[in-house]
Amino acid sequence: MFLYNITYNIEHAAHDEWIQWMKNTHVPAVLATNLPIGNRIFKLLTEIDNGGVTYSFQFFFADQEDYNTYITEHSSRLAAEVDRRYGSQYVVFRTLLQEIV
Repeated sequence: MFLYNITYNIEHAAHDEWIQWMKNTHVPAVLATNLPIGNRIFKLLTEIDNGGVTYSFQFFFADQEDYNTYITEHSSRLAAEVDRRYGSQYVVFRTLLQEIV
């Protein structure tokens, strides 16, 4: 299994609207690609005050092929929509992890 982790730090002023939009619009749009097999959202609790709130959005993929398809066919469009709405109010970094059993 592969975990695609997207970590966002969103400014306090935009937080409430952003988290609702992410949960009600963005995450369903990612899942509607039918490529992730699950997802989780976590809020970081152990951060210093940096003017924002940090979240980890996690999407699980059965294999690297599904992840690659998501990246090449969907991620740019979906990330652009987040950027269009909140571009100057957040920072983001993305990581891909592979489960080791």
